[in-house]
Amino acid sequence: MDTKSCFHCGNEITDNEAIHFDEKSFCCNGCRTVYEIFSQNDLTCYYDFENAPGATPQDIKGKYDFLDDEKIVSKLLDFQEDTTGIVSLYIPHIHCSSCIWILENLQKLQEGISSSQVNFPEKKVRITFNVFQTSLKEIAYLLSAIGYEPYISLENFDAGKKKVDRSLIYKLGVAFFCFGNIMLLSFPEYFEVEEYWINQYRGFFRWLIFALSLPSFLYSASDYYVSAYKSLKAKLLNIDIPIALGIIVMFVRSTIDIVFNFGQGFFDSLTGLVFFMLLGKLFQQKTYNFLSFERDYKSYFPIAVTKLNVDGSEVPVQIYDIVKGDRLLIRNQELLPVDGVLISEKAAIDYSFVTGEAVPIEKKSGDKVFAGGKLNGKNIEIEVLYTVSQSYLTQLWSNDVFQKKIEQKHKTITDRVSRYFTPILLLIAFSVFIFWLFIDVTTAFNVLTAILIVACPCALALTAPFTLGNVLRIMGKQKMYLKNALVIEQLAKVDTLVFDKTGTITTNKKTSITYEGDTLKEEEMILLKNTLRGSNHPLSRRLYDYLPQTEKVLPSHFEETIGKGIEATFNDQIVKLGSSDYVEHISENTHKKTKVHIAISGIYKGSFVFNNQYRNGLEELFESLSKSYSLTILSGDNDGERKILEKMLPKDTQFIFNQKPEQKLEYIENLQKEGKYVMMIGDGLNDAGALAQSNVGISISENVNVFSPACDGIMDASEFSNIHYYLLFAKNAMRTIYMSFGLSLLYNLIGLSFAVSGNLSPLVAAIIMPLSSITIVIFVTVMSNYYARKNRKMTL
Repeated sequence: MDTKSCFHCGNEITDNEAIHFDEKSFCCNGCRTVYEIFSQNDLTCYYDFENAPGATPQDIKGKYDFLDDEKIVSKLLDFQEDTTGIVSLYIPHIHCSSCIWILENLQKLQEGISSSQVNFPEKKVRITFNVFQTSLKEIAYLLSAIGYEPYISLENFDAGKKKVDRSLIYKLGVAFFCFGNIMLLSFPEYFEVEEYWINQYRGFFRWLIFALSLPSFLYSASDYYVSAYKSLKAKLLNIDIPIALGIIVMFVRSTIDIVFNFGQGFFDSLTGLVFFMLLGKLFQQKTYNFLSFERDYKSYFPIAVTKLNVDGSEVPVQIYDIVKGDRLLIRNQELLPVDGVLISEKAAIDYSFVTGEAVPIEKKSGDKVFAGGKLNGKNIEIEVLYTVSQSYLTQLWSNDVFQKKIEQKHKTITDRVSRYFTPILLLIAFSVFIFWLFIDVTTAFNVLTAILIVACPCALALTAPFTLGNVLRIMGKQKMYLKNALVIEQLAKVDTLVFDKTGTITTNKKTSITYEGDTLKEEEMILLKNTLRGSNHPLSRRLYDYLPQTEKVLPSHFEETIGKGIEATFNDQIVKLGSSDYVEHISENTHKKTKVHIAISGIYKGSFVFNNQYRNGLEELFESLSKSYSLTILSGDNDGERKILEKMLPKDTQFIFNQKPEQKLEYIENLQKEGKYVMMIGDGLNDAGALAQSNVGISISENVNVFSPACDGIMDASEFSNIHYYLLFAKNAMRTIYMSFGLSLLYNLIGLSFAVSGNLSPLVAAIIMPLSSITIVIFVTVMSNYYARKNRKMTL
């Protein structure tokens, strides 16, 4: 009876079983329905990625009825605010490029879904949807209908998402068992023992060895066969193809030896090969997990938030020290670090970082507020519901809205080498195999297998991830917290540095502040102090700390205009703080200084004059940087301190003052058009646009929770003088990558030369291959730590 494959899932079916639709055959109505859905939504190109990429939909009627319960849904959702809901679902069936493609196009299949993103290694899809247009239940049924049934269990939901894959451990255990027993049974063959009883049972022992090799060959090495098959099916040549081919060649050759009584074959080498390769793979996996553990969410959020004590006093605390029940003060433009309950009367929260919608959402006292929202307006108080590790903020750093499109040079090199390495390796292997066939058949098979194994470019593929991961960890320990490893490569390319002034090259700590103008009454001082309390501008924070403690009064209205000033309303009195233009006052003092002008109820009162305190080591830092980089001070303040800075800093330093936020961004754009690779260092407030536009944006952090998602890294303010060190370290990190590339290629060439000449057995090749990976990891670790110490000494 003729058989054919289901067009959707690929299952074999007979003509009698087939369901025909649109000139195609399907195994069931479920597969036909999925195809119809794709056809109606113009998504049939799904089948262009792979032949039969889908899964047979299961009959799940009533399975997700529990998702009608709002309490259950609220526990499963990562985020729910106003009309927007976000959920991460575990999809066990995700396995190929077509899965990713269809799951990232769910918005075309169901109204209400705005976006979906696939995390392929964790087999999860993150779906953003409108809670009024669709529901979690409808999304679950949609996914099931197209063959991607989500794993949702109220008791095991977290376990499903965090499922630990122990298959490598099991395969390694089986491989070790087979290898050990085969080696034991092979001793008589090694020592050519000719005892009568051994000769009598020699055939039995050989077939026993064959049987023991099967679990290792069929189960332990299965990942290599699957990877090679998928690669060939996609018309690609990956690095697992020569390994799989080498294992199969050894097994076939050894089986022939036993069947025709030529000898015991190479089953000891075969099982040893599989064992040592899996051991190397386990080592790599454990090392990756270690690096991942070193770079947890605490490294990405070093910024503090203001905690309110029982007596009403304010203290800055690191956000990962926050516990449930704490009360926090959130100021204008601060990011909510944790999920909590609003204590204040009302608040306007901007969730654009989470949802993409920039319209602030009004919240009332008692409402739940989610981490990741940014406060617009007057300061508020919240009570903490969850610690930062349990809140939605921990997922934000890797969100797409935080990323920049970056060309990964090191990845391009790795991909290019791997793309050409495998076909060249196969050509060499079979050419040498044919050559040795005319000399010695046994040696020919040994040589073929040894070449395929020893030349595997695993070490080459490990070079960049391990180097960058180690550098990322070292920088994190030294209080430079980078978003991801790609930023290190960007840092190495920088040739132009642009610094903000206030809060960047100047410190936010208490400095010399003087007051010029009418004496402020006690009532006016209270209004002034409480107006400053809601602002995060560096000058506001310094002035707030400078003024004496007063009673706390909440304004009925608060508005902060970036780059200009603050306006707050208390009953019928309006307080304005900021530039002279903002408070509508023309200063008669021609000597320009950094000032904050004050007007209360339309009457100008005076100004606070700031004598800026520059950061320690500023002159030495700029002197060392000027030898390798173009330097610019880009400030929104007036040029009152130009002469002081010109004396302090190198002559080639450019000074640009009176810049609005949009002008700063434009300046960065113009530098990039000139071919410059720009790094912007700012305080994360007025510099958000410029930080986003620059090739590398670094935000300086002191003790406030102002978080700029547009930046590529956060630097502790105490490490400001070490900027040159970080730049040198990034350059040496890339140098380490290229050196380890060379080392890996050299290893492959030496290994090939021994294998080609027939002086390298497959078992020795199997041992050397993981050792090469270990060597590369040790090399990049040693070099990274060496450069970390060396560069530190050079910049001190």
